[in-house]
Order: sequence, then structure tokens, then C-alpha cells
Amino acid sequence: MSFSIERMYAIFAKDLKDLSKNMFVLSTAVMPLFFALLFGRGDVVPLEIHFLVINLTFATVASFVQGALIAEEKEKNTLRGLMMSPANTAEILIGKSLVSAGLTVVTLILCIRMMNFSPAEPVILYGAMVLALIFFLLLGTMLGLLARTLIEASVIIIPIMFIFGMGNIFTGFFAEYEFLTVLEYLPNFQLEILAGELAAGGGWAEAAGAYLIIGAWAAASCILTVMIYRKKSFET
Repeated sequence: MSFSIERMYAIFAKDLKDLSKNMFVLSTAVMPLFFALLFGRGDVVPLEIHFLVINLTFATVASFVQGALIAEEKEKNTLRGLMMSPANTAEILIGKSLVSAGLTVVTLILCIRMMNFSPAEPVILYGAMVLALIFFLLLGTMLGLLARTLIEASVIIIPIMFIFGMGNIFTGFFAEYEFLTVLEYLPNFQLEILAGELAAGGGWAEAAGAYLIIGAWAAASCILTVMIYRKKSFET
């Protein structure tokens, strides 16, 4: 079956309409905006604070909104009908990610402007953030497919928010336990590490490692998401 822009757009339009009526899900964008407004008042905002807000946006907006939209459809028993429709896997997964992606990008732009964040080598950093966005959207898709209800998705997002959104707060704690240093390979930590290297004068050579790690997370998440989606589509 060929890829259809029309079918993908129809899925996007439906999700956009559903999200506009769901203030509970839409309000998740308020949290990172609040922190950006709070921390942006300082004369000098540390890099760690910038990425606390950025990663919190990825976790609470990209992952949660994506997961909530899918979980809500499951709760209403409409996701099953979509899976049985002529739309293929790519059309459904991409179509259902566009609203969450758009809301995340808008929230990120507002947060970055509110904090007056001017990264070194913006093209390199924003490219890595695009890869991170793909990962967080796929993480949210898996969350939605595995959760049975919207409330369940809201509970599952809590550890994701702490690990992926606020993990850099606990960097000092991780340093005390050697086995926890593996968490530095998570996409959120890699973004902050990359930004630090770029601020120190690094370029594409220094970015290669972060791109490889974040890209690997995104690829693995894509494979897992498709596997879970196809498994769910065959369940009665």
C-alpha cells in the first residue's frame, strides 16, 4: 500500500480537534513554560537550567501528549477502528505524531525565547534536538499503546518525567554510584553534554558521539514502537 498524505492529514486533523477539546492534556505545556518564566528572570541562566526546561518539555509535552492522545483513543475504542482502516502503519504513526510534535516545537521556541538561550553552534544543537524529539514522540507512542486508559498513561509518565525530564538535577547523586553513570547515555543527558562541548568551542567532530547515541535511541524506539503497534493491531 502506497503512502497517502491525505490519510495522514486526516489523522492529524482529527487529533488536533481532539486535543483542542482536552484541556487536561493541553495544560501539560504550562509546566515547562512556568519554569522558563521563573528561571528566565535571572541575569545568567546556567546551561543545566536551560536543559532542565528543554528536557522537561520533551518529556511532558512530546511524550505525554503523544501517549495521552493514543491512550484516550484506546479508552474510547476508536484506535482499533483506525488500525483496521486503509491507513498503513507509517501513515497512522506519523499522522498521530504531528500534533504532539507541533505543540512541542512551539513550547520549545517559547521557552528558549523566555530564557534568552543562545546556544553555540545552533545548527548542530538543534539537529540533535530534532533527533531527541523523534525519540520522545516514539516513547510517548509506546506509552499510549501500552496504557489502557488516559489515567494510566498519566501515572506511567511520572517516572519518565523524572528520568528523562529532570534527570540532570540528580547528576551529583549519580556520580556517587558508578553503575548509575550509564544514565549519561540517555538522550536528555547527551543533549546537555553536547551543548557543553559546543559552548567550549567544539564542532561537528565533538557532536558525532551524541548524534550517534541519540540516533540509536530513536532507531531502537522506532523498532519497538512498530513491533508493539503491530502486536496490538492483531489483538482482539
